[in-house]
Amino acid sequence: MKVARLGQCAIITCMINPRLFDHYKINTTKDLKIKNRCPRPYDTILIDKQGSCYACECTSWLPQSVGNLQLKSLGEIINSEMQQHLQSSIADGTYRFCNEHQCSYIKSGAVLHGQPERIQHLRLAIDDSCNLRCPSCRKGMIFHKEGSAFNLGIRLADKINDWLHTFRHPIQIHIGSDGDPFASHVYRHFMEQTPERDNIKYSILTNGLMFKDFYKTVPNVINNLQELGVSIDGASKETYEKLRLGGRWEKIIEGLECIAELKKKHNFRFILHFVVQKDNYHEMEKIIDLGEQYSADRVWLNKIEDWGTIDDFRTQDIFKTPEYQHQLDGVVQRIHGRNDRFIECPTLISEEVRCKNKN
Repeated sequence: MKVARLGQCAIITCMINPRLFDHYKINTTKDLKIKNRCPRPYDTILIDKQGSCYACECTSWLPQSVGNLQLKSLGEIINSEMQQHLQSSIADGTYRFCNEHQCSYIKSGAVLHGQPERIQHLRLAIDDSCNLRCPSCRKGMIFHKEGSAFNLGIRLADKINDWLHTFRHPIQIHIGSDGDPFASHVYRHFMEQTPERDNIKYSILTNGLMFKDFYKTVPNVINNLQELGVSIDGASKETYEKLRLGGRWEKIIEGLECIAELKKKHNFRFILHFVVQKDNYHEMEKIIDLGEQYSADRVWLNKIEDWGTIDDFRTQDIFKTPEYQHQLDGVVQRIHGRNDRFIECPTLISEEVRCKNKN
């Protein structure tokens, strides 16, 4: 037994990337003694634009790749030794490959519990093309319709679809964590080729500007759309066009009108996303009005994060400034008094004011 155990450890040591763990300050010898078995390494695969695959919904939470789609098929990666080893670290409660400093579930002490038998969620981040250049997300326009990045994206999309045609179990595909699904030629190519099956459901996050123009080209996606999120960081023309560079207020309103009508037929869950920052916090209540007007099921309010795209992040991050935090707490208290089940604001609250996360 000792020989086999040492042999396995030697193999795994060769497979992991020590630079990742140094960067995230992850101690792979730790034992967090977590009783719950997080289902993510069992039910989730995230694929990035280089083809690297991760057994989590966030690469900074569990940064070890389980394989690369450029080198292997998705089926081989899902059944790989590295995938099984990550799962064993959850089963034994050590969570030794997880980043306890970043993972929201570990930090909150509310680790999910479950051990699904197969993959249930496929999260795609294979193209970062977008028709906007929002300062909170990127420094300039990124748009691939030719060249090496585009060609790789198409190859990845085709390999994913090859696997989907052989995988007969229910699965939910999440698109839009990086680029915009309807602005991206890669994502549109992917959605046009996905199998037409009722047990494939879709969750899409978009800026909404090109939804009306292209949703009819992917009827298999719309017919099986489970959730549609629209990122909109302003509730007025002035604020929206200041923060969503390249966007037009009139165009996003057209998109919201289209979505509200489509929702009546297809009954998908519709969420508005609003990144709270110095230039828009005063419109938090107005964005809730907008959500109610266009039949959103929920408005999700989150604080701005530092992705390295804003030269002086402190100019937009108002959450560490006492004078703004006091004003924010007042706004949050007022909006939560309106409709607890309609509004989510998990990251906005100071130590003095806590929102209850009700689902």
